[in-house]
Amino acid sequence: MTAYAELYYWLAAANLKGLGAVTIRRGLEYFASIKNLFHATAAELQVAGFSASAINIIQSANLSAQDTILQWCEQAQCHLITFNDPAYPTLLKEISDAPLVLYVRGDVAALNKPQIAMVGTRNPTHAGRECAEQFAGALAQAGLIITSGLAAGIDAASHTGALAVPAPTIAVLGTGLAHVYPAENRKLANEIAEKGALVSEFPPQMKPIAMNFPRRNRIISGLSLGVIVVEATLHSGSLITARFAAEQGREVFALPGSIHNPLSRGCHQLIRQGAKLIETAADIIEELSALHQAMLFPATKNTSTNPCILDKKHQELLNFVGYEPTSVDTLVTRSGLTVSQVSSMLLSLELQSYVNFTPGGYVRFSANSR
Repeated sequence: MTAYAELYYWLAAANLKGLGAVTIRRGLEYFASIKNLFHATAAELQVAGFSASAINIIQSANLSAQDTILQWCEQAQCHLITFNDPAYPTLLKEISDAPLVLYVRGDVAALNKPQIAMVGTRNPTHAGRECAEQFAGALAQAGLIITSGLAAGIDAASHTGALAVPAPTIAVLGTGLAHVYPAENRKLANEIAEKGALVSEFPPQMKPIAMNFPRRNRIISGLSLGVIVVEATLHSGSLITARFAAEQGREVFALPGSIHNPLSRGCHQLIRQGAKLIETAADIIEELSALHQAMLFPATKNTSTNPCILDKKHQELLNFVGYEPTSVDTLVTRSGLTVSQVSSMLLSLELQSYVNFTPGGYVRFSANSR
């Protein structure tokens, strides 16, 4: 059987009504392949632990119904990744209810790179939207891929902040990839597909259904090392993503705000429940680097014998940093750059061991200390 033919079985399994991924994966522990599961007798399926109703669902599967989906996969930039595919995201595979298949439009390789999720309200304050863009830009410049849900508000701002660096970003949709919701983000979705990836567990032609959006949140957190909540009310769907993250063993970060702002209450509740309070992008990098050193910073990246080669802009900023503490304001004056640009570049320089942050500002490492 060709790999292409095997996709029929994976798609049939993923689209079975009334039978979830957990049950199918448990069955695959008994059968050698997804094909064997569908060709097994009722007696064999019963021995494998399937109930009578589950056996009936499996044996009633219509394999030919998957033709339309496979035709979508033949389009440029469109991919189908099955649970046993080497390209399937390693972190996502760890969660208990990982999807059997993922539909991807864009760069499949991006799914296995270190990611940080950013989520929040669909109706942010101006300051909240600005924070999302700035944090996303700084974290993307530091090498993390920003993952979010393409929703209006904080999600869109986070994707936009990463793309502005420019850097790839990943959007997990609550619809099929043939549909973009909300429609106002169609242009943004196309840009994400060009520079990063759009991802969904739903068949391409699946239209917006309210129940699917909370469900997709487990994928946003499952792909990521941690989740950042920027602004959220006490009833925000972003708290669902944070809950998934905690259940999956991911880090949860929350940005504090005014006690008078209803959009800060969700974040404050998360902090009371144990989420990490963050004020700068460096807070996130510091926390993640301590827990995920090998994934974030391979051994060859920051050794003293093989320092990273800086681009012209970073080198020029480094030249303005002294061996005595130099404040961000001083660097803004010296370089002519904005505070946001300087902060993002300093974070990158710090991660590459060119500078170190002290209470008085940034200090440049001497050549022999690197």
